Amino acid sequence: MANRIEEYLAEIRALSGLKNAILRGITVSKREHSAEFTLITDKTYSAREETEAKEICEKYLPDGFSARVKIVKRVPDEETLKGQIYAYVKRAFPAASAFLDEEGIEVEMLSSGANFYVKIASGEQSLFQAGNILDEISRYLSSIFCGAFYGNVRIVEKAEPDASLLDELPEDREETVALEIRRFPICNYQKIDGVDELMDTAVYIADCYNVEGTYAVCGRITYIEEISYTKHNEQTGMDVEKTRFSVSLTDETGVLRTTYFPKKATLEKIRALKAGDWIMIVGSNEEYKGSTSFKATKINYGTPPEGFVPAPKQGRPVPKFYHTVFPEPYVDYTQAGFFENLDKPDDLKNHVFVVFDLETTGLNNNPAMGRMDKIIEIGAVKIVNGEITEKFSSFVACKEKLSEEIIKLTGITDADLVGAPEIEKVIADFYKFTDGAILVGHNVTFDYRFVQYYGEQYGYMFEKKQFDTLALAQELLRGMLPNYKLNTVADYYGFTFNHHRAFDDACVTAKVFTELTKARKTLPF
Repeated sequence: MANRIEEYLAEIRALSGLKNAILRGITVSKREHSAEFTLITDKTYSAREETEAKEICEKYLPDGFSARVKIVKRVPDEETLKGQIYAYVKRAFPAASAFLDEEGIEVEMLSSGANFYVKIASGEQSLFQAGNILDEISRYLSSIFCGAFYGNVRIVEKAEPDASLLDELPEDREETVALEIRRFPICNYQKIDGVDELMDTAVYIADCYNVEGTYAVCGRITYIEEISYTKHNEQTGMDVEKTRFSVSLTDETGVLRTTYFPKKATLEKIRALKAGDWIMIVGSNEEYKGSTSFKATKINYGTPPEGFVPAPKQGRPVPKFYHTVFPEPYVDYTQAGFFENLDKPDDLKNHVFVVFDLETTGLNNNPAMGRMDKIIEIGAVKIVNGEITEKFSSFVACKEKLSEEIIKLTGITDADLVGAPEIEKVIADFYKFTDGAILVGHNVTFDYRFVQYYGEQYGYMFEKKQFDTLALAQELLRGMLPNYKLNTVADYYGFTFNHHRAFDDACVTAKVFTELTKARKTLPF
C-alpha cells in the first residue's frame, strides 16, 4: 500500500506546479462512481497540469470510477503558522498548553516549509521533547501545508504558570467505593456436567471480575472450539492425548472467554454445544502471571428469564461537553488506505465503533486481586460509516513512580505525565467519546476492565457491547500465524506502528478490525 501511494505522489509531483504537493484527502461517491482528490500546493500551476493530475488520479481508481481534482494553493506566513501551532497544542495537548502562549512561539520561514521554536522555562522542556509533541506538531503542519516543518525548544526565564491551570491530583478514592455486583435468575437448567451445589443466579459478565469465590455466569455461546493437546503422565512416563474447549459467551453486558477441560463422561455432550446455545458456567477468578482470568469448572444448560433485559447501573449522564481531552479529526499522515477496496460490510458501515487501547502501570485490572494498577495513557479512534474519523489521546496523571519495566515497555516516563490531567477528567471525556458506540480492542476485556472500574469510581457506567480483534483473528486466521499478538496480526496485513503506545495500538487495531470484518462479512452480534 505504501509503495502505491509513493508511486501516485511521485507522478503528481513530477508536474512542476505540484512538485511539493500533498494529498489532503479523497471524497468518494459510490452513487456517482467518482472520487474527488484534494491536493495542496505552494506553487502556481497551469490548467494543463490540472488536467494531467486528473488523468493520474484516474489511473489509481477502481474500474468504472471517474476522478475530479481540487487543487488548493496554500502558502502559509509566519503569523498563520504561529496561530496553527498554538491552536493545535491547545486542542491536542491541553496539559502542555498551560506552559505556552502564542507569543512564546517563533517561526523561521524557509523556501519550502519552516522551522519553529517554542519558548519554555528550564525544566519544562522534557514535556515537549519526551512527549513527542514537537513531532506531532510537525506532522500536523505537513498535513495542511506543503513543505517540511521542524520544531525545537528554546529555554527562557519565565514566570511560573497560573496554578489554576493545573489540577491537583485527586485523593485516592478507589478503596472507599463499593462496586455493584448485579445478578439475574438462571432458568431452564439442564444438566451436562453437574454441580456440587446448584446455583440459581448468575453474575452479570460485566461485573464478574469483581467477584470473589465461586460463582456462575450465564450467556449465549459466540464461539467454541475443541483443541487437542498432549500431556505427559509422570507416573507412567507416557504422553496422553487430552481435549480442552475454548469457549466465548455473552449475556449482552460483556464477553467472557474461558478454557474448559471436560471429563470423559461428558465429552460428547460438550462437543454437541454450538454457537448460539445458552449455557451456565460455574467457576472462579484466578490470577496467573499478573493477569486475572475466569477458571471454568462446570458447564450446564441455562438461560436468563424470558424477556430478560440487563439492568443498567445507575450512573451519571453523558457529559454535554469535553472539558480536558478534546477529540480531533483523524488524519492518516501516511495517507494509507485511500486506494484500498472501497467495499465494506454493512455491519461495519451501519454502526459506530470506538477502538481503544490503554497503557497502565501493571496488569492488575481486578480489585478482588488487590490494589488496582493505574491508567497512564488512553488512545482511541472512532469509526463511522466504515471510516476512521476522529482520534482521542491523552496521558493520565499518576502519583506513583513508574517502574523500569513499564518505562522500558511503553517508552513513557514520569516526565511525560507531568501536568497530565487526572483520571477523573480523562475518563469523563472518554465516556463522552464512546457515547453510542461499540467498543473494540485487541484482547478487549483486559483494557475494558480498567475503563469500567475507573469509570465506576466517578459515576460513569461503561455498559458497552465489545468486539475483540484477538478472538476474530483466532477465528479467521487460525493456522496462518505463529500467534495472535497485535504486532503479529498487524504484520500479516502489512501495517507498521509504534507498539505499546496507546494511540498507535488503537489506530492499528482499528485497521486490523476493518480487515477482519471484511473477511468475515458480518460481525457476531
